[in-house]
Amino acid sequence: MFVTAVETRPSGVLGASPRRRPFGARVRAFVSLTKPRIIELLLMTTVPVMFLAEGGLPDLTLILVTCIGGYLSAGGANALNMYLDRDIDRVMARTSQRPLVTGMVSPPEALVFGITLAVVSTVWFAVLVNPLSAALSLAALLFYVVGYTMILKRRTAQNIVWGGIAGCMPVFIGWSAVTNSVSWAALILFLVIFFWTPPHYWPLSMRVKEDYASVGVPMLPVIASNTVVARQIVVYSWVMVGVSLLLWPAAGTSWFYPVVALLLGAVWLREAHALLGRARRDEDGAKLKEMRLFHWSITYVSLLFLAVAIDPFLR
Repeated sequence: MFVTAVETRPSGVLGASPRRRPFGARVRAFVSLTKPRIIELLLMTTVPVMFLAEGGLPDLTLILVTCIGGYLSAGGANALNMYLDRDIDRVMARTSQRPLVTGMVSPPEALVFGITLAVVSTVWFAVLVNPLSAALSLAALLFYVVGYTMILKRRTAQNIVWGGIAGCMPVFIGWSAVTNSVSWAALILFLVIFFWTPPHYWPLSMRVKEDYASVGVPMLPVIASNTVVARQIVVYSWVMVGVSLLLWPAAGTSWFYPVVALLLGAVWLREAHALLGRARRDEDGAKLKEMRLFHWSITYVSLLFLAVAIDPFLR
């Protein structure tokens, strides 16, 4: 569920005992285990879908309860991800300041913390939302921890493609929280995130591919040339934009959503093709400018789902 954005903020000093850390620093370290910046994007896809499912403004208490449950679930998954990846996090520069690496949090503490959040979030959804949302939340957590972190990440370059399914689940959770069901509209938005995830993450992987190579994680940019990666980004981008437009007939949106989706998609495709052009010219490093697409991808999904939330009020 939870492959998006970058979480690299420092958490402590390498090798120090957690017992010697100030209470406030320890609290910040445990919060850091949940990767809050990543969860912000997950909630950005959950809440707008609730507006679409309701056809207007959902119950505010339900929004709050769903967001809290989503944070707890995603936070538990992220904590367990850090627990399982602590060996490679020590080697990679991008993750060298995570709490388990610095010693701010011990592995047993992270394991207990992650499992506790997983259990609490599942019960939270089951009691305060509905059993379907609880099941979807638990499925997302297990897929991220077991499917992505334990099985796919270190074995195949398709890790982000299929592992990204976990990050699509908040769409179903938001819809089911309101309707206690899923629908074609929710499936389309699920697929938008599915096809968005690889071209969102691969540009970042291009920037830090030496990090991944040093720990034997076969991200696509590690095993393929920049041109091959950029070509894949273009393919996924076209499919993503095409799928995003299917929401118009599936959900019966007003003119507003397809216009916004088309404009945002046009900017995305321009950036994706520009990246492919630079890759074909064998440009690397700063000249490749791969992070332009990465940063735009976050803006794209935020604005697209904002349009999803606004559209019901314009019908």
